[in-house]
Amino acid sequence: SPGKASHLAEQWREAADMRNAPGLPERGWAGLGWWGEVSGASRTGPLPPDSLGCFSHRRSLAMNPIQRPEMYIIGAQPVCSQLPGLSPGQRKLCQLYQEHMVFIGEGARSAIKECQYQFRQRRWNCSTVDNTSVFGRVMKIGSRETAFTYAVSAAGVVNAISRACREGELSSCGCSRTARPKDLPRDWLWGGCGDNVEYGYRFAKEFVDAKEREKNYVRGSEEQARMLMNLQNNEAGRRVRALGAGYLLSLGAVYKLADVACKCHGVSGSCSLKTCWLQLADFRKVGDLLKEKYDSAAAMRISRKGKLELVNTRFNMPTQEDLVYVDPSPDYCLRNETTGSLGTQGRLCNKTSEGMDGCELMCCGRGYDQFKSVQVERCHCKFHWCCYVKCKKCTEIVDQYV
Repeated sequence: SPGKASHLAEQWREAADMRNAPGLPERGWAGLGWWGEVSGASRTGPLPPDSLGCFSHRRSLAMNPIQRPEMYIIGAQPVCSQLPGLSPGQRKLCQLYQEHMVFIGEGARSAIKECQYQFRQRRWNCSTVDNTSVFGRVMKIGSRETAFTYAVSAAGVVNAISRACREGELSSCGCSRTARPKDLPRDWLWGGCGDNVEYGYRFAKEFVDAKEREKNYVRGSEEQARMLMNLQNNEAGRRVRALGAGYLLSLGAVYKLADVACKCHGVSGSCSLKTCWLQLADFRKVGDLLKEKYDSAAAMRISRKGKLELVNTRFNMPTQEDLVYVDPSPDYCLRNETTGSLGTQGRLCNKTSEGMDGCELMCCGRGYDQFKSVQVERCHCKFHWCCYVKCKKCTEIVDQYV
């Protein structure tokens, strides 16, 4: 109503004036976390850009969100209520950070694309019989495949949010403030605008984990085992992405998945001076590393104390960067509505391969059919001055197996 909007707008103006109030620490609002209390009054003002103190709190942002009246004035609630699949805590975060949602969607799409690439030669090729979602019923089983999808999805959100900060798409964050690498040449300047993986990691942790942390299951139950499994794989995905920018160096991570990008300065492009910054490497490297962790994922079970423990105690306990699962994977050979398997009937296979893409393993011992297909490719290409390339079309009959 106009009266409520006016009252909220007045609160907004009063809170904005508090930024310069005496008695605040030198770090300003960044030192208070995302909510907090100033002299006993709840903080309701705007968020500072690129706050290094973001999410430095003891309670969950999703369950105790900071009030931002302007989000209610512009009507964030109807938009968030229409998004399917959000938990109550995630819906609150959507209302508070509506501008983030489009990038969360981009992160999910990049995760789906990477999953389909990594499993393109497997019996399960990241597809499902359930048209209502991408992963569908596969996610209901606590298998290796589910572990990978949770991890790659969390990594995708970190990736998208971090890039959005760098590109100035989000009002609550900006460029990264990652420390200068020790091995960078002394005459190179460290600056530029890097991917803000610090913010991306923390926001992804709040948003992605909110759905799991809201649940309250009986200690030692199968439901609790699945919740702990999801949280472990979410964290593994975030760390694999975040360690690339050196954000987790204090936890023993290294610059594995980051690239130092530089820009030359000088007369006539002499590059007498370089300005460098750290940027996240291509998402394909994240997918490759998570695929390795999928192959070495640890089988876990829930203990009476409500903690995950190894099924086979001869192995080492998984670290926070490792994937875990609690259920065995189906073979995905035949179509199964219950498990979400499409089966492998009709899939192309490689007759000469002994790997998972080979006809023996892909077809699950059911045999395969051979057929000939005509492939048309560009060939005998020549460059003509100036400036185009002219090619001929070559046809080839190849044997294919299905």
